[in-house]
Amino acid sequence: MTPCFAFGYTVSGRPPVAPIGRSTRFSGGVLAMDARVKDKLSHYVGGRRVEGQSGRYGDVYNPAIGEVTRQVPLASTEEVQAIIENAANAFPDWAQTPSAKRSQVLYRFRELLIKRLDELAEILSSEHGKTLDDAKGSITRGLEVVEFACGISQLLKGEYSEGVSAGVDSWSMRQPLGVCAGITPFNFPAMVPMWMFPIAIACGNSFVLKPSERDPSCGLRLAELMTEAGLPDGVLNVVNGDKEAVDAMLTDRRIQSVSFVGSTAVGEYIYQTGCAHGKRVQALCGAKNHMVVMPDADMDQVVDSVMGAAYGSAGERCMAVSVVVAVGDETADEMMSRLKPRISALKVGAYNQEGVEMGPVVTPDAKERIRGYIDRGVEEGAELVVDGRDVEVKGYENGCFVGATVFDKVEPGMSIYEDEIFGPVLSVVRAGSYDEAVSLVNDHEYGNGTAIFTRDGDVARDFTHRIQIGMVGVNVPIPVPLAFHSFGGWKRSLFGDQYIHGPEGVRFYTRMKTVTARWPSGIRSGAVYNFKRGGEH
Repeated sequence: MTPCFAFGYTVSGRPPVAPIGRSTRFSGGVLAMDARVKDKLSHYVGGRRVEGQSGRYGDVYNPAIGEVTRQVPLASTEEVQAIIENAANAFPDWAQTPSAKRSQVLYRFRELLIKRLDELAEILSSEHGKTLDDAKGSITRGLEVVEFACGISQLLKGEYSEGVSAGVDSWSMRQPLGVCAGITPFNFPAMVPMWMFPIAIACGNSFVLKPSERDPSCGLRLAELMTEAGLPDGVLNVVNGDKEAVDAMLTDRRIQSVSFVGSTAVGEYIYQTGCAHGKRVQALCGAKNHMVVMPDADMDQVVDSVMGAAYGSAGERCMAVSVVVAVGDETADEMMSRLKPRISALKVGAYNQEGVEMGPVVTPDAKERIRGYIDRGVEEGAELVVDGRDVEVKGYENGCFVGATVFDKVEPGMSIYEDEIFGPVLSVVRAGSYDEAVSLVNDHEYGNGTAIFTRDGDVARDFTHRIQIGMVGVNVPIPVPLAFHSFGGWKRSLFGDQYIHGPEGVRFYTRMKTVTARWPSGIRSGAVYNFKRGGEH
């Protein structure tokens, strides 16, 4: 059994993808250009690419070479307002479009995603750094949400009650909100946007996407594919920017809802600011996911699962396992004896190299921040078993690489235990009992995901019942639900009360309306000024 570092695809090595320019249009392949050529990106408004007007740009790196290859425009408040106006103008006609016709657009978009999978993966990997198979897997998880959204006609069905009183019927319906906004993270530049806009658009809303300024090209390309699929101009728009753009979206009265995935500090700010301006907000935030290993666990399965869950995508996942809680010293010792050689043998390299299992982190700043956490772990007294600070990849010496790292005998209170590192750093905590392990998980401020590995059904059942975490795996290390369920955490991993995609996503992007109606032949008894019992109307 081999660890799953991605979501199930393997591909051969390919050359680095070319930059996407403001005038670049794709027809099935990636342009052959020097990866080091800087190119200016754009916004996407009204069905076409639009150059930025603010004069401000952010740097986009190719993490494999550690160099800036593109520049992304950072929109001004005025630009954001103009883009929102475009989306607002497109909303009324789209909202009136029958749901079956909206589904047809998504069906065509699905086919284009499948056709352009290789192209999208290369665009993604060139800006994020993850391996091509990992990139393809993440796109596929977004594709699953598109497939779910294709069934929107069924999902929007309301409820009807005939004869709730004499001659009175009552029914409910779900209607679109208006202009919805999505603010997405760098770690999944295709998947997370597709957790948002397909459902929002299927429900009849227009959408403004602000992708991460670290890897924005996927969002732009997805918008182009939606236009190619037949989406009317203005229904899906992409604005690139930083905090100024975010604040403009949070305060604009035309934005009805905001979906966010990212860090807890930013998510809390977005939730507070958005709610203060009358918007519904779902903010999916940080994590510190614990995997509990019981003495009876299948240790081969445990080690394979740890390798994939801790080091897949270089640990840049909100669902990555960053803490293993081993119950008992014997359990910990056996696991570490098997884990250490596997980590040491892990192949780190550029996304386009053959056989690479883990790519670089996203930027030089991210590399230095992660190295700083490893330094702190040593200073705080944790046992550094495998050190990834000085890993080098031949031919990519300036790349943003951090090797797989593992600490043993980590204690609560250490920064490597408390903080979300968002890199390939694993902490092993030794618990004296099952109850101690449960307490460790429940006491942490984050509550995104957790897993337990055991052969004991009673233990597993107790764990799923008692654990205060939003997503729980039993012998499954990364318990991300499929598209027809909903994704979300507890505690400081989620601000708002509704999860993303699945049924919760449909509820988030619609609002309920209830109608009570009577069609009398004539009102003979005069006006009614008070509520009566049901049968007395």
